[in-house]
Amino acid sequence: MMKKRMMAAMLAGAMVLSMTACGNSGDTGSAAGTGGDTAADAPAADAGDAAEAPAAEGSVELVVTTTFAGEDSNAQNYKDAVKAWEAETGNTVVDTSATSDETFKTRVATDFETGSEPDVLFFFNGADSNSFIEAGKVVPIDEIRAEYPDYASNMNDDLITASLVDNKKYAVPANGYWEAMFVNTEILEAAGVAMPGADYTMDQFKADCEKIKAAGYSPIAAALGNIPHYWWEFAIFNNQSPATHLEIPENAGDENGQAWVQGMNDIKELYELGYFPENTLSATDDETFAMFTEGKAAFLIDGSWKVGGIVGACQSDPNDPATLDSAKLDKFDVTYVPGKGDRKASDLIGGLSSGYFITRKAWDDPAKRDAAVSFVEYLTSDEMVPKFAQHGASALKNAPEVDASEFNALQVKAMNMMAGTTSLTGAVQDLFAGDCRVSTFDGMPEIVTGRVAAEDAVAEGLDAYHNQ
Repeated sequence: MMKKRMMAAMLAGAMVLSMTACGNSGDTGSAAGTGGDTAADAPAADAGDAAEAPAAEGSVELVVTTTFAGEDSNAQNYKDAVKAWEAETGNTVVDTSATSDETFKTRVATDFETGSEPDVLFFFNGADSNSFIEAGKVVPIDEIRAEYPDYASNMNDDLITASLVDNKKYAVPANGYWEAMFVNTEILEAAGVAMPGADYTMDQFKADCEKIKAAGYSPIAAALGNIPHYWWEFAIFNNQSPATHLEIPENAGDENGQAWVQGMNDIKELYELGYFPENTLSATDDETFAMFTEGKAAFLIDGSWKVGGIVGACQSDPNDPATLDSAKLDKFDVTYVPGKGDRKASDLIGGLSSGYFITRKAWDDPAKRDAAVSFVEYLTSDEMVPKFAQHGASALKNAPEVDASEFNALQVKAMNMMAGTTSLTGAVQDLFAGDCRVSTFDGMPEIVTGRVAAEDAVAEGLDAYHNQ
C-alpha cells in the first residue's frame, strides 16, 4: 500500500531537519518590516522575472489560503510579506486564511470539491491533502520546475515531504514545527515541583501532578472534549518508539494496535486521577489555554506555534510587542514531554508538515500562473523563510546562524530545549486523518469516562482507515 511505503520516507525527512532563526524578529517573532528588500534579493533570477511579468500586464488577483491567522505567531509576518509582495509586483492577494483546526481542514476539502479552491494554498502535506491530490487539483513541484527550473531550488529536496498518494512532491515548506510541553513555573514553585528536564518520565510526571493538584491547581491544561490531539499523539508515542510511531496498525489486536490502546488507557488514567481540569470534557481549547496563561494550570502540551500565543498573553496589547510584560513571560518555560518505555522524553514530535501548493486552477490560468509562482518563491525565499521558521525548522539549504539576542525569553528557552532533542518524528495523526480519527478524537470523552472501551474505539478508527 502506498501509504505504508511512504511512512519510512516521512520519518527520515523529519529526523534530519535543519534549525533556523531570524535576525530581525520582534518580541513575538514578527518581522520588523519586509519592505522591498526580500523581493530584491529573491533566491532565483526567474523569481524576479515571474514577479515583474504580471505587473507589466496589469494587476493579477490571487486568492490565497493559509493557516497564518489567529494566534499563530506568523500571522503578522504573513501579512507583512503579502503587503511587500503586492507592492513589489503590483498584484493583489485576496486572503482567506484561518486558524488551523478540523473545521478549517473540512472547509479546504469542501472548497476543492466544489471548485472554489484558492490559487495558492499553505496546507498540510500529509493525509489531509490526499483528496485534492487524488483529484489532480494541485500541481507537482517537478511539473512546475519544467517551466520554472529554479522553483524551490533553495530547498533541500530530501526534506520536502512526498505525498502519500503518489510519492510526488507538491508543497514547498516554509517553516517546520515541534510539539513539546510548556510549563507555568510559578505554579511549579508554589507546589514545590522542580522544572522537568530531558530525562523526565511519566512516573515522575504523575508524582508532580499529584503535588500540583494538592496545591490547588490543575496539573494539565487540556480540553479532551475539544482538542485531544497532543495527548493522543504522545500517549501513543509513549508506548512505541521513534522507529515504529509512523506505522499504522493493521488492527487493534496486533502489537502496534495494542500500543494505541494502551495510549488511550494512559490518558484515561490521568483523567481518573484528576489531573485534567474539571471541565476538560466540555471546555474549549481556548479556555484551557487561558487557564495555563492565567496561572491556573501547570502543564500544556502543544506546538511551537503556541510560543506566539503565550507571548501575546503576556502583552497588554496582543498585537503590540512593545507592551510585553517581560516579568510575566519569565514565568513560562518549555521542556520535553514525559517519556515512557523506549521513548525518551527528548524524542519529540516534529517535522515539516505543511507547505505552499499551487492549484491546477491557477496553473492553467495564463494570467495567474506567473503570479502564483512568484508568490510562492517570495514566501519561501532564503530571506523570508527564517522569519517564519524562527525557533523552528526549515528545509533551506543554507539556514542562517541563530542570533539569540534577537529573540524573547521564551523563544530562547525553546531553542535551548530543541538543542537537546534526540529525535524528531512526524505526527502519526497526519497520516490517520478524517473519519479515521473520529472514534478516538471526538470519542475521547467516551473513552476516558469508560463508556467506550479504548480497544473498541481504536478498532473502529483502524477499520475506517483500512476501508477508506
